[in-house]
Amino acid sequence: MMQLFFIRHGQSEANLLHEVSNRGWKHPLTELGFQQARSLAQAMQGIQLARVFSSPVMRAVQTAEIAAAAAGVPVEVTDALREYDLGVLEGRSDEEAWRLYDEEVAAWIERRDWDFRVPEGESYNDIRARFEPFIQGLAAQYGQSEAGLALVGHGGTYRLMLPLVLKNIDFDFALAHPITNTMIITACAEGSGLRCQRWGDLVLE
Repeated sequence: MMQLFFIRHGQSEANLLHEVSNRGWKHPLTELGFQQARSLAQAMQGIQLARVFSSPVMRAVQTAEIAAAAAGVPVEVTDALREYDLGVLEGRSDEEAWRLYDEEVAAWIERRDWDFRVPEGESYNDIRARFEPFIQGLAAQYGQSEAGLALVGHGGTYRLMLPLVLKNIDFDFALAHPITNTMIITACAEGSGLRCQRWGDLVLE
């Protein structure tokens, strides 16, 4: 049975700075973040990973490299897993920037305004257009196999996109259960779709 492991990156400097940092190659993992990544690799030692995918953002790549090295497979970088672009908010850490961030999420989740975006940023439909086909492609390619696939990405993208691709997860659940650094969300192929088996420490029926 194919399994997908959706993993959030380890703690990064951007987390400590509380800065919007969803572009480019900056803000590496903190020392704690590297420790989290090593613990992640150790926790996954019993899993036979066929492939490890990563967002192109530095903190995700560094996390993925440690997990992939332990599994003996290369890291494959894909834009599909990138954290969503917040446009003019990039690089900001002020209260107003985070207010606008919350406003955008509310527009998507509460009002279902899928085309809403901050200036120069991505809409919900933009994120969906790169994430959903990628996951569907993996399910089509590996759904009948025993492959283990690790996908290292970001909490923001996962909480917005996993309700689309996991049949037993909805927005309310994803928003009510935070995705912490290096947390693993495990999904398996079921019929024509994917089902969430574990959300961190929470086992789902």
